[in-house]
Amino acid sequence: MEPATVVKTEETYRFAERVNRISASPTMVVLQAAEQLKSKGIDVADFGAGEPDFPTPEHIKRAAIQALDENRTKYTPVPGVPALKQAICAWHARELKSSFQPAECMVNVGGKHTIFNAVCSLINSGDEVVIPAPFWVSYPDIVKYAGGKPVIVNTTEADNFVLRAADLEKAITPRTKMVIANSPSNPTGGVIPPDEFEKILRVCQRHDVWLMSDECYSHFTYGSAKPFSVASLPESNGKMIIIGSLSKTFAMTGWRVGYALAPQPLIATMTKLQSQSTSNPTSISQYAAIAAMKGPMDSVPTMLAEYARRRERIVAGLRAIPGITCTAPNGAFYVFPNVSAHYNAEMPNDTAVAKLLLEREHVALVPGEAFGAPGFVRMSYATSMDRIDEGLRRMARFFSRK
Repeated sequence: MEPATVVKTEETYRFAERVNRISASPTMVVLQAAEQLKSKGIDVADFGAGEPDFPTPEHIKRAAIQALDENRTKYTPVPGVPALKQAICAWHARELKSSFQPAECMVNVGGKHTIFNAVCSLINSGDEVVIPAPFWVSYPDIVKYAGGKPVIVNTTEADNFVLRAADLEKAITPRTKMVIANSPSNPTGGVIPPDEFEKILRVCQRHDVWLMSDECYSHFTYGSAKPFSVASLPESNGKMIIIGSLSKTFAMTGWRVGYALAPQPLIATMTKLQSQSTSNPTSISQYAAIAAMKGPMDSVPTMLAEYARRRERIVAGLRAIPGITCTAPNGAFYVFPNVSAHYNAEMPNDTAVAKLLLEREHVALVPGEAFGAPGFVRMSYATSMDRIDEGLRRMARFFSRK
């Protein structure tokens, strides 16, 4: 007699409630769908990936090879090798006018891991974390995983998606534990002006809440916007966490090196958490990161000049499509066009727009709903000018259909 077939469901396995609070990264879902099409030989105009399309600079790669040759392949201290922590503090002081010491620094497995460690070290069940929208997709889910409650403050297209201190003030309650600011922003490219950032800092200080400043795109700014850190402001010490990453500035996404700059007691707590999860970041990547922090940065203006060219092209191309509006981003390498004018019975929301664009024109982008901004889509212009032009042609054809 054949045994009965048992259908396994999520309920069968009883997954942890903390994992059921969160969802898979929407950007990863888009990337996977695009990769499936590419694997079939289909030409995809891919605007989904949020990573530089430039190679890691040669002196950084050579440092990794040297580390291998010198057998630097053993465990390192959990918060990073001392030479790298010193180099990060020195680089941040030189580039962004801060004054952190190595005891106030730790190295993590990318910027996302840094944010995860910080949130999980500070947020208890029921604590509120204020997050401006549009937001990077992982912020709310990391807060939910820690048991906290995301409190969303909406910014506007008309104001270039800038978080304003006055709006932040209204969102803070006695349960607020943290505010997250991301400038330049993923997904909008919005940049908080220094004077507004100072007002935001003062609001946080007045209410005794932590300010987490995500600076992963700090060196990709355009026009009058310049690299800036809230840590450069007078009296900025205290409940402040700087999140940094080598992924974007040095085109090192796959190397997985991020860092935190924060008060020493928080660094110690984050180190304790990391000691029970990943332990140290990859040793070889750390030695490559030392070369990045201490070496020349001539690759940055090269990348930035090319991104500026692409930014002009993609903004102009999107604005030429009837019904689409698009602010010019002041930082990062994303545009965040508003496509809501094209909603219809077949496309009632931005998720449907993104799905049909991928199916019919093989254009990959991320729906704005994933970033807390229905009606918009995110497009990365970290791709070649030819691919930008081809993608714009396909989008113009798609949106011209009645």
